[in-house]
Amino acid sequence: MLVGVVSDSHDDVASVRKVAEFLHRSGVEAVVHLGDIIAPFTLRELAKGVGVPIEGVFGNNDCELELLLETARDVNARVSSWPRIIQLGGRRLLLMHGKGSAEVTVEVAHALAESGRFDGVLYGHTHREELSYVRGVLVLNPGPISSALGGPRLALLDTETMAAKLVRL
Repeated sequence: MLVGVVSDSHDDVASVRKVAEFLHRSGVEAVVHLGDIIAPFTLRELAKGVGVPIEGVFGNNDCELELLLETARDVNARVSSWPRIIQLGGRRLLLMHGKGSAEVTVEVAHALAESGRFDGVLYGHTHREELSYVRGVLVLNPGPISSALGGPRLALLDTETMAAKLVRL
């Protein structure tokens, strides 16, 4: 299963549209958003563009949580607090955003991977890409969608092989 992995859109609708178009053309079967969607209209734009189910978590800047949940129900998306454990393509993935310093967020992501309880630990928040393996567990941060934060960036994840590719648009 090919999965698009995104994070930190921060209401940059132009970049969200670019990313959604790329993911649609890439043939992804699902999209994971790792937080800081910000406003419901951003989630709606992403969903409209990709046309596949979206799984996500809230970020530290997401403040309209009830409206995000309502929008998610309308657009074939599921968003909740983190950490969140999901099954995609037969793989057990832990989704998280992060909080506080980038260093602590990375340390937490790596510690979760070290546990060996997941096939992948996917996180956002730091606005920095990461594609690594800790004891055979994928640790992935796609970087930000928002162009103001260095994006648009995203990742493609093949759940069959657990290989990922970082993409900059």
